[in-house]
Amino acid sequence: MAIARYPSLVIDCPDPAALAEFYGTMLDWKVKAEGDWYEVRADYGQCICFQKVEDYAAPKWPSQEVPQQMHLDVVVDDLDEAEAGVIALGATKHDHQPGTTFRVFLDPAGHPFCLCLS
Repeated sequence: MAIARYPSLVIDCPDPAALAEFYGTMLDWKVKAEGDWYEVRADYGQCICFQKVEDYAAPKWPSQEVPQQMHLDVVVDDLDEAEAGVIALGATKHDHQPGTTFRVFLDPAGHPFCLCLS
């Protein structure tokens, strides 16, 4: 028997509302706010949460000067279409692209995330 269930990922950021809107739109998940705490949740229950951190320092990927500590991988059908979509939402494509079946981007708060074919 599991000790816990329904895990969620919590992401530190300078503007939880903006980052929740970014990921909510990208994933087509509902955005919910409770004070400075925001979350996006899928209809089937998966959840990503966002909390405000004062003096936030964005990761400096791929170096470890300011480590990424975590990143999201999301599966897409078409890398080119998905790239255009996330850039329109405010993401930036990172200069360092170490693979061919995925692409690395930075969300509006500077967290790395990958669009993956599988």
